[in-house]
Parts: sequence; structure tokens; C-alpha cells
Amino acid sequence: MAHELYTRTNQKLFFAGLALEAMAKARDSRAMNAQGLEQAERESAIFHLYGALLGLCHEIAGFYRLPQASTPRAEDLLSPKVLEAIAIPEMAELVELAQHRETWLAQLLASYHKLYLPPSAPRKPKGDVTQPLIIAVGADEEPEQALTREEMEAWRQQLKGLAIRFREGLSEC
Repeated sequence: MAHELYTRTNQKLFFAGLALEAMAKARDSRAMNAQGLEQAERESAIFHLYGALLGLCHEIAGFYRLPQASTPRAEDLLSPKVLEAIAIPEMAELVELAQHRETWLAQLLASYHKLYLPPSAPRKPKGDVTQPLIIAVGADEEPEQALTREEMEAWRQQLKGLAIRFREGLSEC
């Protein structure tokens, strides 16, 4: 394998694709542990998508010879502070995507960070017999839905498209 920065990004995108395929197979499986397999592949896909993002950040940082070029966290490069030192259009686009919660990149980063949070039990109303039987419980809190394979595949395609577009601009002629 070549030791160019882009190879890691490509590898992680490929691994994410494999995890998404395995997730689809697990969902369609009739095995007793199908739900667990699906969750494992979901987490694997998120992990590899984050790795691909980090790889893309390393590509950009390496091209521009940034001092943070070998950071182990994408967030270290996806901050406005990095852009203060040198204006990098590719990094500026990524920072912009990362800062808005509704974008795919911000959702990917949030999903990655949730992998490292301890599980939390859903809130239950206290069982007080003196209270009425109908109780409004957190009407504004909806249970969080698990990420779908289609949503993560869309993230993968977005990241792949960015990598291709950025590489065209980063190539020295």
C-alpha cells in the first residue's frame, strides 16, 4: 500500500461501505442476534466514516503543511482557530459544515461522540398512586431514532464527493 495521505481516506471509506453492507445483511437476517449485529455494524460504519473524515483533514493539512497535520482528532482541524492562521478554502468549507447542527457533517461528528457516552436509561415517571393516571411526560422529548443505513450511506457519498472535489483543487500542476 502506498503511504500517501489519501490512501487512509480511501481505505476508511471502503471499510465504511463494508460495514454498511454487513448492516443491511444483519437487518435482513433471521438470526437471534441480528439486532446486536446490526448495532455493531452501525457503530463500525460511524467509526470508519469518522476515520475517513480525519483522513481527509490530514490530506488537507498535509498539503498546506499545517502544524496540526498529524492530530488524532478531526475536531482539532475543524475549528475556526485553524483558519485564523491561514485561510484554507477546503478547511473553511469543512468548518462551516461542522458548525451547523443540521448538516450531515455535524450529525456525523455528534454520532461519533455518542459512541463514547455511557448508555442512559429512558426517563420514567415516578409511580405515585396519588397522581392522576394520565401524566404528560416530556412531550418535547422524542426517543432518539437509530441511524439508518441509508442516512449513513448518504454521509459516505457526501464525504467521498468532497474528497474527490478537494483532491482536484489540491493537486499541484
